Amino acid sequence: MKTYAEIQVGQKETLHHIITSEDISKFVELTGDDNRLHVDEKFASTTPFKKPVVHGMLGASFISTIIGTKLPGDGALWFSQSLEFLLPVRVGDELTITAEVLKKHDKEQIIELKTEIHNQNKQLVTKGLAKVKVIATEKPETQTAKIEAPQRVALVIGGTGGIGMATCLQLAKDGFDLIVHYNKNKEKAEAIKTQIESLGRKALCIQSNITDDKEIQHMVEKGLRNFGRIDVLAHCAASVIPNIKFQDLTWSDYTKQFELNIKSSLSLIQALAPGMIQEGYGKIIHIGSLAADKPNADWSAYITAKSALEGLTKSLAFELAPKGIRINMVSPSLVSTELTADVPEKIKLMTAAQTPLRRLALAEDVAGVISFLASSKSDFLTGENIRLNGGQIMY
Repeated sequence: MKTYAEIQVGQKETLHHIITSEDISKFVELTGDDNRLHVDEKFASTTPFKKPVVHGMLGASFISTIIGTKLPGDGALWFSQSLEFLLPVRVGDELTITAEVLKKHDKEQIIELKTEIHNQNKQLVTKGLAKVKVIATEKPETQTAKIEAPQRVALVIGGTGGIGMATCLQLAKDGFDLIVHYNKNKEKAEAIKTQIESLGRKALCIQSNITDDKEIQHMVEKGLRNFGRIDVLAHCAASVIPNIKFQDLTWSDYTKQFELNIKSSLSLIQALAPGMIQEGYGKIIHIGSLAADKPNADWSAYITAKSALEGLTKSLAFELAPKGIRINMVSPSLVSTELTADVPEKIKLMTAAQTPLRRLALAEDVAGVISFLASSKSDFLTGENIRLNGGQIMY
């Protein structure tokens, strides 16, 4: 939360949201406003609007979000708002909500905000003025100050995958509170949250498309609002690796892998780094692959992306080390998870036979190395790629 003294005239915050049919259904369920202009395409077609119009107050509700979470944030008492609805909003519109400080009233500690909502075409659809009282929180007085180590928090990307789930549970056992990221499998994320809580730790599930910078920023902001800090990022997201012959490859095959492995990693680090730099401490852990050292046919796009991820890890580890941020990689061989369930049994048996330890890697093996990298035991380690392959390659 920003204090009244910290808020300056001209200060501005922004929020983005894409309106979906689900948003309208939830709004109707909550408010009971099932006006056919909003929910019935056939009826709407007989009006000058031709298509259903999103409830004006649904869009305006995001003004509450930006006031309650960003400007001024927690404790804001929003007591006055004018609104003008200038243009209709439709399903699929990408709304940009802004709040800008126009005036401050020092005696009452009240701020006046210009609130605007634009669509993806930069058209102003809603505008108004808000008045918000900034509530000062009371700090309890204590006779003796007790300094305690802060509770550590880890964000696990791809928390519902095999490696991601094992990592969440291992870090919970290590004493971390967890932010469990998921893309589609909300039910499994909630089940993992329950398991984490059974271990005595706190957990929060957040859905996000990690190839979208705005969604990453929203996820990080939500995590920070709930826990106040994020100390560790474990990027465990993965996808099925398609077997594509060289002559059939297209550039889009590469960009899909680069979006998941490089773009998302860079965006996550950029979103998390300011908080870690402020604390003077942070751990970032990427998942590489044995295939980057021991390539096989038909995986060119995947191998190229994982090789680039090692370069990203090393370059940013060098740059951010003086600020207290350590960035490392774990590169496992074939891991026995749901993602590899369709790999032919013959290949699995051959891989195990070629491994000195005579078995495939387990998700728990990877989680164990992540546990080490997330702990203070690895504080003098950065820019390293730990190869977890049962002895297939030894350096």
